[in-house]
Amino acid sequence: MSKLEIEISSLLLKEHFGDIVQKVGTVLLRKRQLPLGVIGKECGLKIDQVKKGLCSLIQHNMVTFELHKRGFVEYEIRTGVPLLLLRYPRYIYASKTLYGDAAELIIEEILHHGQINMSSVVDKVTNRLNEAMKVQKEAAISKDDVVSKFKALAETQFIKRCPEMSDSNENDSAIPKMEIDTERMYKVPRLNDAQIKSERENSSSQSNERKRKIPKDRSKSPEPPDAGIYWHLNFQRFHTLFRDQELISAVANKLDKEASEVLRSMLRIDVSDPASPVSQPLSSHEIYHQFPKNIKLTKQAMDQYLTLLTEDSTGFVRRVGDMGGGTYVIDYKDALKNLAVAHIECVVRERFGSKSLRIFRLLLMKKQLEQKQIEEFALIPAKEAKEMLYKMFEEDFVTVTEVSKTADHAPSRTFYLFSVNITQVSRKLLDQSFQALCRLIQRREYETKEHRRLLDKQQKVEAISASLTGADEEQRAEIEDTITPPEREQIDKVKNMTKKLEMSELQVDETIFILQMYLLYAKTT
Repeated sequence: MSKLEIEISSLLLKEHFGDIVQKVGTVLLRKRQLPLGVIGKECGLKIDQVKKGLCSLIQHNMVTFELHKRGFVEYEIRTGVPLLLLRYPRYIYASKTLYGDAAELIIEEILHHGQINMSSVVDKVTNRLNEAMKVQKEAAISKDDVVSKFKALAETQFIKRCPEMSDSNENDSAIPKMEIDTERMYKVPRLNDAQIKSERENSSSQSNERKRKIPKDRSKSPEPPDAGIYWHLNFQRFHTLFRDQELISAVANKLDKEASEVLRSMLRIDVSDPASPVSQPLSSHEIYHQFPKNIKLTKQAMDQYLTLLTEDSTGFVRRVGDMGGGTYVIDYKDALKNLAVAHIECVVRERFGSKSLRIFRLLLMKKQLEQKQIEEFALIPAKEAKEMLYKMFEEDFVTVTEVSKTADHAPSRTFYLFSVNITQVSRKLLDQSFQALCRLIQRREYETKEHRRLLDKQQKVEAISASLTGADEEQRAEIEDTITPPEREQIDKVKNMTKKLEMSELQVDETIFILQMYLLYAKTT
């Protein structure tokens, strides 16, 4: 991880978990793998405080542990996972868009707890929904409705089971042995004792009674029916969804809605590995049968859209055969490259101007050109073209290759070819995006800290006002008047600024996501 990524992760850990977790997490981000005692010395914290910090990080799937060959336990942070804290609102909003309010609250509860069993989630979400329904004077929601949404999230692999503690552990082992049954990873248990008991017996006979141990002091308290079965978010599945949404949105903007629906149908039936650079081959008949009933599109029209997608310059779809009315694949690698190029072009336009963008696109098209050729093709005067080229070269948006006619590399006998290395530019832009994100978070933190007294005062007034259920309007107005007009104006100003900063953070994170996905696929062959 870069220094900027570590700094952003540290800021996010402090915002979500507090100072102790931030110190523990930052030390692990810098050192990667350390035993408990060394973490305490590096942090300057007591061992009990370090243990609490590690517990929080392990609970939220950010830290793993393993037994060193010398007999002590080492803790290692999963690099990149703390950065996902910034993406939590996107996960919650995506679940709401797909499955409604109940799914939104389910994902929110799982993210809040890190790991939690199904029965607890269902109880909490049902209570929260019914409280909202009571205020709106609407019919109450049953637990079965929430359970059905939980099952839908599990079946589509947005949530999955956590590894369970195995009873095959040796008594003198320093760490527990964690195991996961891949066949049951997305299987949702029924919330009744008989079903859970049967499931545990089957699991016991197959995998040496895998389950979580319950501390002795809690053995007398009633257990939930699914005790020992914990769930957490499948971030990879959400990232695949975000990738698909970016591709669909790009096609809708470039072509039209019907073309994007054709691509959506292809993405829906693709079951290839998310890391694969291309999808599995999909026949025209398979794609057509996946179309939603509310979209009126004939088979002939769909074939025309497929042809349009294959001939489009974006290169999202390729035709690879004639079987089944035509066989097509989605080229994820090329598609994400085009999305990354679109973001880079926006930066070039904003930073260097439209003429520089013309030169940049020309280099992308022609691969390598001399300065004189660029002037001729771009129809830009020599002085302007030279100035723009060297500005972009200075910022690493353009590279130069020397091709000498002779061994002495004399300038008069050397060709200077300008080109664009998209991978290099993407890394540069990714680094700048992290820098912008870090500054946004720091500014938001500063604004909140600077006006903490006013924000706390407003929060107290709102809490008092909400607690006065039987009070009249005059009493409420008297309480609200404790905040003076200048203070209220300042509070509104701070809230608006904070909201803008948060929106900017999400927009920068969207750019980071596309660039990271492109660089990930660029490594594949």
